[in-house]
Amino acid sequence: MNSQPDQDPPDASPAPPRGWLRATIVAALAMVFVGAGVGFVGFLSQLRAVEVSPASKADGIVVLTGGSSRVSDAMELLAGGYGKRLLISGVHPTNAASDISRSLPDNQFLLGCCVDLDRSAVNTRSNAAETRRWARERGFKSLIVVTSNYHMPRAIVELSHAMPDVELIPFSVIGDKWRDEPWWTSGATLRLLLSEYAKYVAAEVRVRLADLGLEMSPEFGEQPAGSHKPKAAATAAN
Repeated sequence: MNSQPDQDPPDASPAPPRGWLRATIVAALAMVFVGAGVGFVGFLSQLRAVEVSPASKADGIVVLTGGSSRVSDAMELLAGGYGKRLLISGVHPTNAASDISRSLPDNQFLLGCCVDLDRSAVNTRSNAAETRRWARERGFKSLIVVTSNYHMPRAIVELSHAMPDVELIPFSVIGDKWRDEPWWTSGATLRLLLSEYAKYVAAEVRVRLADLGLEMSPEFGEQPAGSHKPKAAATAAN
């Protein structure tokens, strides 16, 4: 009886254990969550808790609509001589100057002489594009930026990218809800902050890529305006 020679099985690399793969995925996710948490804390550290008068005057003032009392605070700065003119950026196309005038009875005289309305901007990025056009037309080299405290970091990212040669002086508006209760005790405020943080990170990434010559999307300012209904006398989606 002929005996068959033993045949060695072909070499095969052992499959990595599933436990190792699972640990790698968990570690990667943990790093992402830790990084996001640290970034969120850094974002929160930029938010002012009280309103502070601008440290200096500027050539002009721009207010980005979308939050309560932003426009009225900007008008008070204009009345106080902090800027020569005010741009209200993000006014709904259907709103007239008279609509804003009725909501600001104490400063109606300023609307006729020193206030410009931008009805083209529909978001923060197009706010920056329209503000750049307005500032260049008037030769302004410094601007006081008025918007809500939670919106200010993203607004500064967009505005400084659009106008690197213009000095930006932030004036953060503090809403009543922010004053009345800590943000961590309100689910609605926490969701707002998380949403704004995500938008802020996206804006930072897009701006950095744009600096490298990589545009992620066309200018939002080219999109048709008027798709957002007004929430008040002068509002836009930010």
